[in-house]
Order: sequence, then structure tokens, then C-alpha cells
Amino acid sequence: MKKILPTSTAGSLPKPSWLAQPETLWSEWKLQGEELAEGKRDALSLALHEQQLAGIDIVSDGEQSRQHFVTTFIEHLDGVDFEKRETVRIRNRYDASVPTVSSAVSRQKPVFVEDARYLRAQTDRPIKWALPGPMTMIDTLYDAHYKSREKLAWEFAGILNQEARELEAAGVDIIQFDEPAFNVFFDEVNDWGIATLERAIEGLKCETAVHICYGYGIKANTDWKKTLGSEWRQYEEIFPRLQASSIDTISLECQNSRVPMELLELVRGKKVMVGAIDVASHDIETPEQVADTLRKALKYVDADKLCPCTNCGMAPLPRHVARGKLHALTAGAEIVRRELAG
Repeated sequence: MKKILPTSTAGSLPKPSWLAQPETLWSEWKLQGEELAEGKRDALSLALHEQQLAGIDIVSDGEQSRQHFVTTFIEHLDGVDFEKRETVRIRNRYDASVPTVSSAVSRQKPVFVEDARYLRAQTDRPIKWALPGPMTMIDTLYDAHYKSREKLAWEFAGILNQEARELEAAGVDIIQFDEPAFNVFFDEVNDWGIATLERAIEGLKCETAVHICYGYGIKANTDWKKTLGSEWRQYEEIFPRLQASSIDTISLECQNSRVPMELLELVRGKKVMVGAIDVASHDIETPEQVADTLRKALKYVDADKLCPCTNCGMAPLPRHVARGKLHALTAGAEIVRRELAG
């Protein structure tokens, strides 16, 4: 029988200090060449071990092989010049120096497939792999070639589909596309953003998910949240279209957020990864706090569709804090499982 309320993480876990600077988002690698390749594999094994010790049901690589959740994938593509950089506004929130799309983009070889095979060989648990979504990819670049956000998104969707199909063949059970941009560009999301996401999952037989959060717990994101008022209703703009889409699972931020839980009714019938762990705080949730978030979500999500999760990735957190949060997540989920069975 399939386990009810299977736990998972939304994305990254902290990297060990010998691989990258701790508590720093997108920090530089400390190793090079073959030492770096071996170090990434060792870090992946460690991240898996910590998830298994905590009792996480659906495990991942903890994004140990990625420096940045978007650009590490783009680095492996043709058509993007990392030497020629421009400053752009990321999700209307902060400025960043980004690479330039200088010619037609293409993928000559797999990016994460070998890493996925390595993870698959080490565990019998279901594994999830995260890829950047098309809209978030175009929001992390300066486009000097296509000069159309939509055209570039469609190009990336086709490339992502190539990678996703090979990840599926490597034994990945769930492929998650990270689309924080979905919480910002509502008209584009509904006009073509969800359509490009559907192109990215075309032909897949494994489960698919889209992760839509309010971002890592960095200052630019926490400052932005303070401007959103007493209710964060951004999901309301896109959930109706997502409910009608082919995506299996929707991942969103709920713990210590101001998202009205009733918005989950808009995606009734989909699986929902309910973020029950706050990644913007070093405070470790109690199991009862996690359980309370899950109980509230269960008013709008059927129990067999609810997956307890983190709000976003935990890369910027101290390792002992992330570890404690993983244990709290599984303990809170177990409280609610017992209640449902009782």
C-alpha cells in the first residue's frame, strides 16, 4: 500500500563546507576538475543519507551538483555567452549580472543524467529531480538573439523535455520544474507560461511537479514579502489554469506565509506539495507546528493527494538547522497520519 502523506523537500540542502562556503546561496566551488566531480558525488551521497536518516520518503540529490538552480543547467547549453554579461531585474525584485543569449540555444549532451543514475543506484526510495522551468530560465538571462521572452521560453521548453525524458529513463520517479517566476508574471503565465511547461513534460510517463514559491530566504525575497500585505493571493492568478493542465503536482509555500489555505481548493484533484517548513528562518519547527499546517491544508486537499514538504530549498541554512527541519517535517507528518488512521 502506498504511504499516505509522503514527505519530500522542495529543492536544495546545505552543501558541506569542503565543497562550497556554508550558509551562502550560490557560493563558488572549492574544488576543481576531477576532485570537484568526486566531491559533488560525495555530497550527493551525504545529502541522501541525511534525508534517509530523517525519514524523508521521496528523496533527491539535495541539488549538491548545482551551484545555481538555473544557470548550472544553462552552462551546459550552446548559445549562451557567460563572458558577455548584462544587468537585469530578476522577477522585478533585485538586479543581477547574467549571461547573454547570443545565438540559437541547444543542448548537445545530458546535463544531470549521470548524477541521477548515481542517486538511483544508491536508494530504493522514490527519487525526485528538479529542473528550472522555462519562464524562470528566461528571467535569469539577457536575450540578445530571440528578443522575445515567449520564443526563448519555447526553445528552452524543448530542451528541458530532452533532459526530462533522459532523466526518466535513468530511473527518476518525479521530475519537478522550479517556476518562482509564476508568482510574478501572471499574464504571461496564463498566456504561454503554462503552455511552455506542458511542452517541457510532453511524453513523460513519470510524475511531474511544478514548484512555485516566494523564493529562498534571502533579503531581497523577505523584503518583497513585506510589501504583499496581509494576504498573499498570487497563487489565485494561476491556479485555475494549472488545475486544467497536465502537471501532476503543485508545490507551494505555506509555513509562516500569508497564503490563504482556501486557495488550494482551486487545484482540487491535483497532488499538492504543501510547504510546512519555513526556509527563511533558523527556528526549527516543532512537529506539532508542521502537523497544524498539514491539518489546515487537508480541509482543501484530499489526504491521498497531500505531500508534506519544505517551502523552498534550504541551501542557505546551517546544516544542523536543515537537519532539524527535516526531522520536524517527518515527525509532523506522522502525527497527522496517525490522526487520519485513528
